[in-house]
Amino acid sequence: MLTDLSGDELLAYRSTQTEPADFDDFWAKTLAEAAAHDLDVSVRPVDTGLTTVTTHDVTFRGYAGQPVRAWLRLPATAAGPLPTVVQYVGYGGGRGNALENLFWSSAGFAHLLMDTRGQGSGWSTGDTPDPGSGAPQGPGVLTRGINDPADYYYRRLYTDAVRAVDAARSLPQVDPDRLAVVGGSQGGGTALAVAGLRSDLAAAVSFVPFLCDFPRATRITDAYPYREVADYLAVHRERVDRVHRTLAYFDGVVFARRASAPALFSVALMDAICPPSTVYAAYQEYRGDRELQVWPYNGHEGGGILDEARALRFLRERLG
Repeated sequence: MLTDLSGDELLAYRSTQTEPADFDDFWAKTLAEAAAHDLDVSVRPVDTGLTTVTTHDVTFRGYAGQPVRAWLRLPATAAGPLPTVVQYVGYGGGRGNALENLFWSSAGFAHLLMDTRGQGSGWSTGDTPDPGSGAPQGPGVLTRGINDPADYYYRRLYTDAVRAVDAARSLPQVDPDRLAVVGGSQGGGTALAVAGLRSDLAAAVSFVPFLCDFPRATRITDAYPYREVADYLAVHRERVDRVHRTLAYFDGVVFARRASAPALFSVALMDAICPPSTVYAAYQEYRGDRELQVWPYNGHEGGGILDEARALRFLRERLG
């Protein structure tokens, strides 16, 4: 069933999220600290047995110079610098097996699929640890370090994601002027954050994005992962203001206000995991050219393969 506002109400809805006064300084300092570490990109060929796609095991330095893993997949017969997709993974997943996720390279793109630190055991595998905050947290990562923006898990993940773009741009197979970021759910929220933190992207794609409009999302759904915040605050009753202050530094609504790359969003009107109003909240704030694909009878799966097909057309139009 419908999980949120009606169609007209969704179009009219605007988030109540108030951005921190030092938001830009916080992220400028965070990314400057990361940039002080050499990317130290290593690329090792992997024999998958495939003949149409070549795969490489990539490591680069992300937040605090910590190593982050990725897969680089390339169309085997393509020559010259390629249009490129940097992809981020949904909640609980990692970069997966070397034989998975062949869509973008099969379509002719260079494809860098970033691993997700500290995740990769929910539904796909991962290889990147998270040496981050040791403070008490609820199950999952959404409350890891949530009492302080400097310690929060998504400070590390978003920094990794920005550095993944730098790592991709350093590769000879990549055309740095034709690079897009892509993701769904947590990956969609991460792509939105990167679009707000960089001005050099050719495009961004955000399917049913998570991590948007925290003031509403944490109150109107009982579904996880947002429920992790509610569970945490049900125990730590006195920390409501403190937690929401932290979350404001990582909200897709605030990043959308700074994003300029052409963007494709999708939203599903029966999505209980990422309520549609929270997606509309980020979409309405997005400063660059934007498109929204609405799926009226779908949940968090969104458009499935039709989202991928729409994204392929969208990126071919913009990246060539």
